Parts: sequence; C-alpha cells; structure tokens
Amino acid sequence: MPELLLELLSEEIPARMQDRAAEDLARLLKEALAPLDLSAVRSFHGPRRIALAAELASALPARHVRERGPRLGAPEAAVAGFLRKHGAERAELIEEAGYWVLEREEKAVPTASRIAQVLPPLLRRFPWPKSMRWDTSSFTWVRPLRRILCLFDGAVVPFTLAENGDDGHGLVSGDLTEGHRFHASGAFAVRSAKEWERTLKERRVLVSAEERQERIRAEIARLAERAQVRLAETDPALLAEVAGLVEWPVPLLGTIDAAFMDLPPEVMQVTMRLNQRYFALAKPDGGFAQKFAFVANIAAEDGGAAIIAGNERVLRARLADARHFWDLDRHMRLEARVPKLEHVTFHARLGSQGARVRRIVDLARAIAPAVKAPSALAERAAELAKADLVSGMVGEFPELQGVMGSYYALNDSEPESVAVAIREHYAPRGPEDAVPTAPVSIAVALAEKLDLLCGFFAVGEKPTGSADPYALRRAALGIIRIVRENGLRLKLVKLIERWRDFARLEHAEERAVRPEPRALETLPGQVLQFIVERLRVQLRAEGARHDVLAAVFAAKGDAGEDDDLTRLLARTSAVAALLGTETGADLLTAYRRAANILRIEEKKDGPFHKRPDAALLREPEEKALAAALGKAREEAEAMLKDEHFERAFEVLSPLRGPLDAFFDRVTVNAKEPELRRNRLQLLQALRSTIDRIADLSKIEARDE
Repeated sequence: MPELLLELLSEEIPARMQDRAAEDLARLLKEALAPLDLSAVRSFHGPRRIALAAELASALPARHVRERGPRLGAPEAAVAGFLRKHGAERAELIEEAGYWVLEREEKAVPTASRIAQVLPPLLRRFPWPKSMRWDTSSFTWVRPLRRILCLFDGAVVPFTLAENGDDGHGLVSGDLTEGHRFHASGAFAVRSAKEWERTLKERRVLVSAEERQERIRAEIARLAERAQVRLAETDPALLAEVAGLVEWPVPLLGTIDAAFMDLPPEVMQVTMRLNQRYFALAKPDGGFAQKFAFVANIAAEDGGAAIIAGNERVLRARLADARHFWDLDRHMRLEARVPKLEHVTFHARLGSQGARVRRIVDLARAIAPAVKAPSALAERAAELAKADLVSGMVGEFPELQGVMGSYYALNDSEPESVAVAIREHYAPRGPEDAVPTAPVSIAVALAEKLDLLCGFFAVGEKPTGSADPYALRRAALGIIRIVRENGLRLKLVKLIERWRDFARLEHAEERAVRPEPRALETLPGQVLQFIVERLRVQLRAEGARHDVLAAVFAAKGDAGEDDDLTRLLARTSAVAALLGTETGADLLTAYRRAANILRIEEKKDGPFHKRPDAALLREPEEKALAAALGKAREEAEAMLKDEHFERAFEVLSPLRGPLDAFFDRVTVNAKEPELRRNRLQLLQALRSTIDRIADLSKIEARDE
C-alpha cells in the first residue's frame, strides 16, 4: 500500500511532552483518515520533531452519504455547523420526519487531496499542554514550528497553514528535513520513510526514542563496567527524559569532587538527577561511587574532555549548595523544629502540620502495642517524623523528606529505630517500594496513612472517579500492604474511632480539624469500606477471587463488618477454597435457590426474621432440614469463634441434602398462611446462618 510520511520539525520540544504528542498525532490522523484504513502506523518523537509513517489506501472510494442533521427549526448556527462539517451546501438538504437530512453521492477522492484537506485544521488544533505564539500569526505550537515534511507515495502533499488572511508563519508542506543541528545542519530532501530514517541517522539523528534509550543504556553500562562501577538504580523515567533531550546520544562519565563524598548519597543522587539529569553510579559493594554518567548531544573531537570538565564544574557548584544546607540544618536539633510545624499549613480544614503530628502521635501510641513496638519510641518517631519539612535541605529538595529527617535524628543521637521510622514513615510510596518491617516504623507508617484517610474523609474530600488529589488510594494500599506483608492483627475501626475522638477534642479546642459533623458519625464505616474496596481491587489485579472478599466482608456477624484485614483475608481464602470444590458449589446452588424464593416472597409480606416454630414443622423433610440447620449453626459458630474458617464453611455443606429434599417434597407456599410463613422463616434461618460466614449473594456467576 502507498506510504504516508509526516514530520513536524520545530525548535526544542520539552522531553515530557514528546511521547504524548506522538500518540496524539497518530490518534488524530487515524480519526481524520479513518475511511482510508491507516495501517502499519509508526510514531517517532525527539527533541526537534514528531513524526509518523503509515500505509493507507490510494483513494477514498466513492460512496453514498446519508446523514441526519438538526431538527427542522433548529438555530441557523446548528444547520451551518452541520453543513460545514460535511462540506455541503444548503441546497443539498432535504426535509424528512422533522429533520434536515443530507443525502448525496460522493465521488472518489484521491488520498493526497484528503490529507491536504484534514492536516491544516488538525495542526491548528493540536492538543499541546502548552503552546506559544511567535511573530504575528495566530497559529501556535509548543515551540516555533520550522518545517512540515509531508509525502504520500513518494510525492509531496501540498498544503499551507495560511487561513483567512493569517499567513500561518508562511509554513507550507514540502519534502525537506534537517539533520543534527551541529553535526549536519542544513536541509535535504527525502522520498520515503526508510530513506528519511536512514539519511537522518547518517546525519547524526536517531529518530527512534527506543533506539536512543537503548544506546544510552548500553553505553553507560559499558563505560561503567570499564570504570568498575555500575548504575546505582534503574530509573526508566530519567532514561526516557534524557533520550528526549538528545538526537545523537553520547554517554560520558565524570568524576565527583572528593570533598563532597561525605554528603548523604541520597542528597547527591537527587541533586544530580533533578538539577542536571545525571545518572548516579555505585561501587560493586553498593556504596556511592565517585563517578557519574551523563549524556551529551554531540560527539566532540576531543573525546568529550571539555564537556566532561564543564559538567564536573556545574555539579561541583550544585553540590556546594547542598553542602550549605546540610551543614546549616545540623546546627539545629530536629526536635527544635517541631514547633515551627504549627506555622505550616497542611490543609485549610485540617489545620497545620503541627496539628497533624499530634494526631499521628496519638495513633502511633495506640498502634504500638498491637505491632509489638515500644510506645515511647513510636511516639518519639511520630513526633519527629515531619520536622524535616522545615529544614533547608527539604525546602530545596522536597523529594528528600523523611530521608533527611532520619539523618538529622541520627546526628541528634536519637535511637536508631526512631531514625529508621522517620525515614520509612511514608513507605510504601508505590507498588515497587518495600514496606516497613521494624515495629516502630510500622506503627508510625500506619498512623501517618490512617490520619491521611480519616482527615480527608472527615472533611468530605474523598476520591471521585479518577481524581485523587491527596493520594488516598495510595494511602489505603499502603495500609493493606503493611498489614498483609507483616501479618498484622489490627482493629481498624477502633483506630478510626480513636482518630475521630481526638479530632473532636481538637475541634472543640479550636486547634485544628473543622469536619463535616455527619461525616464524623459515619467515618469508621466509610474509611473501612474504602480500604476493603482497595483490597478487593488489589485481589482482582492478583487474579484472586475478589468477589469472595466482598461476600465475606458483607457477612452479618454479631460484631458487624470484619475490620481485621488479616482475618478477613484468611476467611476469604477459606471460602474461596471451598467454593472451588463440588461441595462448595452445591452449597452455593442451594443458597441461591433459597435466596431467590425469599426475595420474591419478601416483596409480598416479608421479612421473615422470626425463628421457625417447631410445632408447625409438619413434613419429615422440613423437620430434617431444621435439625440439620440447628446442628450446623452451632458448629459453625464455634469454628468462627476459634477462627477455623475452612471448617466453619465445611460444616454447612451437609445442608445441601436436606435442603434438596425440602424443595422436592415440601410446598413452601402452602395454602395455610401459618405453614407458608413458618417455611419461609426456615429458609431465612438457613440464609442468615450462611450469611454469618459469607454473603453468597455477592458471589459472581462463573462459567463452568
């Protein structure tokens, strides 16, 4: 099939915008040229260009068009818009069933003509996050657009960006592109995507972002191995960003001034990454190396010596700034910074960071015994956890909060467990981050995340749809991972209630929280439900039976919903295991049959919550079911109390036989009202007995 090649050459495009721009270009062209069946689409992006190569039909075939437009009597602007959309005239519209209808025969249109028609408006509305104006034209682009290369089947597709007297910067399509700005400046013509890619490579431009990334990765690894060091960490985001800054990547190694090697490794790493886009390197033993890697955009004649010297000089200045903050911060004890948190706003309705620290301290005090942490150490770590927010280093590098606090705590001779807890209290920050395992760290990390959830739920700032500005889903997942991976037994509702009581006290004293009164009443249930829903999503991602979790969480036990996540998961595992057996499947079938009958009859004169009257059990089958149910219920209650969850469900499985016999030989809707009600009460007793273990109505139907 004929080939389309489109390249948009501009001044330097911010690296963070390139990939999305290439995706948008492909998407918009597919939509605009949909009838032409774009295929074999390849997108390219780099510092100075976004491009696309694709195959498509040579012509838009002739077709019969019938489109219903606005209603008769619709505003003239609506009719005009419909006509403009289809390139039609008013005379081509007919009236039909109260609508304007466009019906016509369209001739075949050459693909080149269609491309020339759709590209100018497409480029004028291109969705850059930010665009700029230059010269006098109203046409905007992320940076000044310099050339448009557009070829179809080897020939230029002619079009201009001029529109309604606006010259569009004089931009017209052509067959010219440009190589590397320094190594091979000047324009040259191409006739195909293959020639374009090959010739640009000869002129020191790698158009494939993936190829640039691979070259950077491989060359840094080679240079590092030769210097007997290695990359300190895998950083795909940094690699992608650097690949978006260079057209011809030339990795080089520099040396860090020995005078700065006593700085915390995290400080040097963040300084290099954020300020200079450098790659930190490590020694074979894992220690921070005195080398760093960076990527130049030219192959210098001196082998990069001058470039290396310049980058070493820049890094020296950056590290000198970091040294200043490091030395200055250590002159003040961490605990002396805590009062300053009263003047740092956390949230308008949740008070200052100081108020937040008081809540975290109270929660950590409550959590400590449950995780076998010394209460005094947990409280101390919670008290100091946020103090580094008012340090100079964290003010300069917010990414280091927690990390710097741990260094400053050790500098102040705080216990090591306190310093570790300060470092880890934000963990886990993401799915790849390790969870805290030390008791004091666990207590403070859980307290920090529970305060976040309780606080924002209390003031009505819950996540909606995909919006989660306060990362509450991440906080809930953090709690889940800490509990699961450490096998903790926590009563979450009691902790949430404790937070609520403390917040009420703070509010009464006008010190912090200004909650929604109704939200506080329902807070425990809301927060617990949110956490369990995150757990259900996590189980689904793991391929586990998330519907079983929903069924177990909805179980109607004496204590209400189970707020012990470890026990909840154990119950879920037990129920899921039994449902996977023939016995479990039989019990589920029986439950559904009883539940269906009850659902229908409850609409008439339910509910049927009273215990069945033994004197009204007439038939042998209903007597047998009642006897079996009484025995199973008693045994199941005992097993639940001892947390033998698999056995609790298993003792209910023999109910299937008596229940089948009951359905086969007993008329539930008997003519005698008292018999009918008593039999429905018997079925309700069966349903409520099973519901104490799991609400099986929430189990999803599955293909056998």
